[in-house]
Order: sequence, then structure tokens, then C-alpha cells
Amino acid sequence: MDNDGPQPFYFDALSRAERLSHGVFHRQGGSSPAPWDSLNVGLAVGDDAELVAENRRRIKQALGLSALVGARQVHGDRVAVITGDSGVDIDGVDALVTDVPGIGLMIQQADCQAVLIYDPLRPAVGIAHSGWRGSVANIIQRTVAAMGEAYGSDPGAMYAAVSPSLGPCCGEFVNHRAELPEAFRAFQVQSNHFDFWAISRWQLAAAGIRPARICVAGVCTVCDPRFFSYRRDNVTGRNASVIGLRP
Repeated sequence: MDNDGPQPFYFDALSRAERLSHGVFHRQGGSSPAPWDSLNVGLAVGDDAELVAENRRRIKQALGLSALVGARQVHGDRVAVITGDSGVDIDGVDALVTDVPGIGLMIQQADCQAVLIYDPLRPAVGIAHSGWRGSVANIIQRTVAAMGEAYGSDPGAMYAAVSPSLGPCCGEFVNHRAELPEAFRAFQVQSNHFDFWAISRWQLAAAGIRPARICVAGVCTVCDPRFFSYRRDNVTGRNASVIGLRP
């Protein structure tokens, strides 16, 4: 158990938006014991459900949000439009969008990316879970398109941020010839290693978001022990990335 409280990583560009609340949370500041110590938000990794609920409550409180909506992620390309708090994680989706103030959208991760998106004009927010399968499916493009369909959001007005996640230093894919499309070869940085931060930046720009409005944390979760990492530890918790409009 960690009594110091949640410690989020913030993006400067998003922090300047008065209507917005966001954070990518380090693993410190929660109630879970090892190996999920301590701010684990994953319900499917062996941790006690009541402790996970307490960790999520702390995150919601830290961000000043009235609700926290998560997803039972499947590494697919489905996007859910959130109009209220159902009280349970949304099954079978990997991205969430909303324009309802007070609702925080949460992605769970342990090396995969969370991609946070903000439209200040509508206003509306979105978040995508983008591991390598999500990158292949281009969940980023699907999320940007979903915001356009649901809210009339213009990608040219959006801001986007890529969370701490698997870096090119540790992004080894020995089966990349079978798993990754030919277009990803442009992002191969060494033998079997790929820069998925650059891939996401490319996909965000291709979806219409201005390059100057795209932020990449540039922090590798495998290298940084402040974050949960499946590649590093195998049995571990899940970090929370959250974005929402202030109530």
C-alpha cells in the first residue's frame, strides 16, 4: 500500500486547457499489494476487485471528475460513445469518446499506448488503447473519425498526446514480417525493433491532426520502473490514462 497518493504524468499542451482534466498515472499511490503495487486499475490481472475500485476512486478524486468509465479492451478497433456512467467497464472496445462533462475516460495499459485526444471547440474528448495490434488496425483513425461522427469535431482543431509506453529501445518484434504491415517498415530503427511512438504520430497526422498539436511523452514503460510493464515483469498491474471534461 502506498499512502503518498496518485502521481500523474501531465502533458503541458493539455494542461493549458481550462476545460480539460487528464493524467497518465504512475504505479505509485494506490492500495494494491505486490505484484500489482500499488495503483493498479486492471480487474483481470489477479488483484482484489475492492482494492482496484479504491485505486480508481483515488484517480477520479485526483482529477476532480465525478465518474470514471473504462473499457474491457480486446486489442481491436471498436469505439464506444459514452453518454453516462454505466458503473462497469464497456465490453469489447478499445477506444472511448464523450462530450459529457465530469466523465473521465480511462484506458488501462502496461506497455501499450494510450492516445488522448481533445477537441476544444466542441468540446469533446477521446482516448484510444493502441498496442501493436491497435496500431495495425489504426484505432487512432477510428477514434478521430468517431469524434467527427458523434460531435462534428474537426481533426484540425484537435490536440493529441501519446502516453508513456513501449519505446523504440524495447520495441522488439521478432515476428514483424508476419505481424506488421509493410508501411511500418519505415519505422524500423534496428533489427526487429520498431518506433511505435513515431507510428502513432504518423497515424494522428494522417487522420488530420496538425503535427504541431501532437505530443509524445517519450517515456518507455519497460525502462521506467515508475510504470507497470508486462514486457518487463509479466505478472503486473495496469497503469491508468484518463481524459475528461471538467464538471
